[in-house]
Formats: sequence, C-alpha cells, structure tokens
Amino acid sequence: MKLSSPALAAFALFALGNLALGAAEPAEPIEIGSRLELFVDRHLVDSIDGAELRLHHPTKAPRPRSPLPVRHMVTVIEDGGLYRAWFRGYDPDFEDASESGSGGELVQYAESDDGHEWRFPVLGLHEIGGTKENNVVLARMPYRLHNFMVFLDTREGVDPQQRYKAVSGYPGAGNKLGLEEAGRGLHGHVSPDGIRWTETGEIVSYRPQWRHAFDSPNVAFWSETEQLYVCYFRIWEGRSGPRSIARATSPDFETWSEPVAMDPNLPGEHLYTNMTAPYVRAPHIYLAFPTRFVPGRGRSASDDPDKRNVTDVLFMSTRAGADRYDRSFTEAFLRPGLRAAAWDNRANYLAYGIPLLKASEISFYHRSGDRYVLRTDGFVSVNAGPQEGELVTKPVVFSGRRLVLNYSTSAAGGLRVELQDAAGAPLPGFSLDDAEELYGDRIGETFVWKGATDLSALAGRPVRLRFRLREADLYSFRFR
Repeated sequence: MKLSSPALAAFALFALGNLALGAAEPAEPIEIGSRLELFVDRHLVDSIDGAELRLHHPTKAPRPRSPLPVRHMVTVIEDGGLYRAWFRGYDPDFEDASESGSGGELVQYAESDDGHEWRFPVLGLHEIGGTKENNVVLARMPYRLHNFMVFLDTREGVDPQQRYKAVSGYPGAGNKLGLEEAGRGLHGHVSPDGIRWTETGEIVSYRPQWRHAFDSPNVAFWSETEQLYVCYFRIWEGRSGPRSIARATSPDFETWSEPVAMDPNLPGEHLYTNMTAPYVRAPHIYLAFPTRFVPGRGRSASDDPDKRNVTDVLFMSTRAGADRYDRSFTEAFLRPGLRAAAWDNRANYLAYGIPLLKASEISFYHRSGDRYVLRTDGFVSVNAGPQEGELVTKPVVFSGRRLVLNYSTSAAGGLRVELQDAAGAPLPGFSLDDAEELYGDRIGETFVWKGATDLSALAGRPVRLRFRLREADLYSFRFR
C-alpha cells in the first residue's frame, strides 16, 4: 500500500504519539505481597494532592533512675525479652606508645528487663584499675575497640557459637590517601553469648582512594530480604570530600564485595555516622539515623578547632539491595534541644538498634543515656489538614484478604480508601462512596467498604490505593 504525503505525515504523528504514550506508561506493578509498607520514601507513591509526606520526631521519655552511661558507640539489642547494650569505655592504666588516644578503649556491657532501667553485671573477665569487679567484655586490643558495634545474627542455620557478631575498625589518625596497609580496615568478631568474643580478622580492607575511613560506628546485619550480610561504614573520599557512607555485602561474613559509595550527602554536608538497620516490622526497608556534623559551630570552650562543632540527627532510608539512600527529608529528625551540653562537641548520636518496647512504641537510645520514643511505624505519615487531600499509589500486587491501616485522626478528621484498577478506575464495591470512613487512632485496623472486608478476589492482580484524608495521618498499610 502506497501512502500519500498527508497520510505519511498523519502516520508519523500517530507513531510519535504512541512513542510518547509508551514513554509515559506506568512501570510494571510492584509486588508487595503481605508485607508492611511505610511512607518513608516515594517508592509506592504515584501522586499526592492536598496532602504531604511529613517527617515526625521522637520525644524524650522520663529519665531512667539507672540509665545507660554517657558514651559513644552504643548498641542496644532486644533478644528474647532481654535488652542488651554494649558501649565504649576507657582503661585509665593503658599506656599507648603508638598513636595517642586510641589504645586504651574497651567495651562494656549492660542489660535490662524493660529497656528503660539498666543494670551493669560484674563479669570478672578483665582486670581494669586493679580489679575484675567490672562489666568489661573486651580490653587491650589497640585500634580494634574504637567502634565495636554488635548485631544479633538472625540467619537461619547460623552457628550457635557465632550468634552474635560485631564489626570494628580504626585506621589511625591523619590523611591516608594512597595508603594500602593490612590491618587498617574493618574487622569482624563473633560470640555465642555477646560476652565472650573472638576476632575473625580483617573483613573490609582500607582503600587508597579514601582520605579516612571506619572512624565512626560502622554497622552490619543479616538481611533476610537480600540473603546477605550487609555492612554500612564511614568513608571520607578524596582530599576534600565530606564524611560519607559506603556499603558492602557478604554471603558468609568473610568474603566481602567491593565497597560502593552511597553518596547521600547534600552539598557541604558531613554525615558522621549512619546507624542503618532493617526496620523490625518491615525488614525490606532499611532506616538510617546519621549524625550530621557541622564544623565551625557549637559552644565548646576548647581552642582546638576540631572540637568547635555541633551535631544533630537526621533520618534517611534505603531499600534492600539499593546503592543509594533516599533523602526525601533533609531537616533534623532529632535536634540538640534545650540542654546546653547537647550543643557541645560531638554530643548527638543515637545508639544502633531500634527496639520495639511496646506494640505502640519504638525506642531510640541517645549517647546521653536518655531514651526517646516514637509511635510504631511513626517515622513519616501521609498528612492532610482541614481540607481533604489524597495520595494515590502506583499499581501494586498484594496477597491477603484484608487491608490493615496504622492511622491517627482528629475528632473531626477521617480517612477513606478507594481501590482502583491499574488504569485508575474505581473497582466496583471499593470506591470512595463505598468506603466507611475511619476516625480515631489505631496501630492496625481493618478497612471496611459497606460492611465488606474480604479482598481475596483482588489478590494477585494490579490495583491502586487512593487514600483520602482530612485532619489525619496515615503511617503504614499492609494486606493480610
């Protein structure tokens, strides 16, 4: 068939139109199964109108009668109802003949039945200050105990003698660009009980492109989602690059991948720590609480320019397997606050680990010994004010029979949900007109459409969720 010039032109416009439409077509539906989904990033978000993603902030719990001491490099883990903590201390009698200020570091231990009041058991393992009447678990390992960060290995089939693991490393002071020297990297440790430890050797070696590295809480964990050990650690790239974060993985905690720089920094921003861990209720989402280091500010009386700084704590997230952090929220998650001491040199760090103390409450531990709390899943919400707003998700594929929401409204507020097909058309029986408005404050409540909750007929096919809110916050959702 021969086309005339006008026909060719029309065909070309048709083809270009189809290409443009094709470029705008939505991506493949996202498989979410029955897992919990948070709004810490825009991974599932297609559109927001009249609402916003709002970062929430923890509040300080009452000061414990017996708090954790004021320390750096703190880890807190809940294991079978017992809360366990490790933190850095100092041996006053250790003589450091090589690099001043590091060799006398040691690791101390505490435990708690409720995660609030702490006790410090006498372990009798190391003589410090002329006595073994102390809670020290490791000592006299120069440059290995600067930042000893523990995790509980949840891998199926893990050797019981290695149920607890830790990473530590300090390469020494100064600029080390171009340096390749064994022993200056990140080291692994294993333990059956968190008390008696064995060093396994260097697991991530120092790279010559780094000016500095590992001088911070470096953290690791077993990722059930990735089926790998994952480690996030401190780097400082190039001669003038900021303090930043890299990631490496391992199938066995021995052989590690080449580190990948995560590049989360805003221009000129120093991230002194990372504190990245899987969220206990949604382990495919990793949450991070880095300390933002602001040099040249602060209230230290010292003449040392390295001590003239101030810090606060940020919130970031990343997903299993990703090589970038999400920086949707750039303001402080935790400000220094009213205490004058919180504006001093390196004063604001959160401990590693996010214990869930109650069904409704998450706890964070601060280096000051204070405990902070936040609503369960309450890091970020879809928030709307007095005027209705809405969020529509990308097409998702779920498994389960009912939709469960974590939400909070005012007395006059409310929340409705519409289920749509992949193209955005309301599904019969699940439109906004069918939705029974929710109001109140619940961590997990099943949504209802005209008395119906059973969604099994929709499971396995692409759907969109349209959340319509007024004076309300929606923190998370899942299908069950």
